[in-house]
Amino acid sequence: MKAALNALRGAVCLAAALTLSACVIAGPPAKDYTAFRAASPRSILVVPALNNTVSVEAPDFFLSTISQPFGERGYYMFPAYMVKRLLEEDGLSDAGLVHNADASRFGALFGCDAVLFVSIERWESQYIVISSSTNVEFTYTLKSCRTGQALWTDTQSMTYSPQASNSGNPLADLLAQAIVSALEKAAPNYIPLAKMANLQASTIAGRGLPAGPYLPEQHLKDATAFPAN
Repeated sequence: MKAALNALRGAVCLAAALTLSACVIAGPPAKDYTAFRAASPRSILVVPALNNTVSVEAPDFFLSTISQPFGERGYYMFPAYMVKRLLEEDGLSDAGLVHNADASRFGALFGCDAVLFVSIERWESQYIVISSSTNVEFTYTLKSCRTGQALWTDTQSMTYSPQASNSGNPLADLLAQAIVSALEKAAPNYIPLAKMANLQASTIAGRGLPAGPYLPEQHLKDATAFPAN
């Protein structure tokens, strides 16, 4: 598991490097971290995701992927499933109610500095004849539990499309593609895509989160990558 995570992180770092090199030409500008720096959050509470898809299992699967990458940016992350249970006991069992609640309410309940709201926009597998693709898309909003101000927002989308091997035999390749696509259709694996999306959202320089206090070797030393205007 650790080796797989390291490989995933390496891939994201490579993608980040390519993105930064492309920014000179047409990449998106770095975000303004003025509000984030002023709030200087140390802890992040993740609430249940708002599900805008038809997949009923998406929120629970997604919840299992969100805490680690943000925690590794140097923030204390409240245990996500404990938070979900306590919110249900407090009358906030519906994700729509949670996302419409004042962020300061979570500060009073949990003592957190910031709350992370995530909406699941896509969680689907598309199957067309002999090809398939698995797609996820998320929007992230981090708000201050003291003022309710939005400190950071982001959107990530990921797609996986199985590729047929090139054996030199067109009929064999066509059959292989059909088999792989059928397997992906029967049991699409969304978890790696969700992990990759969360890792990119949290780590890419100029777009993700500045290093938190529990990453002391980088905390308050990354103003160039995460500028405050």
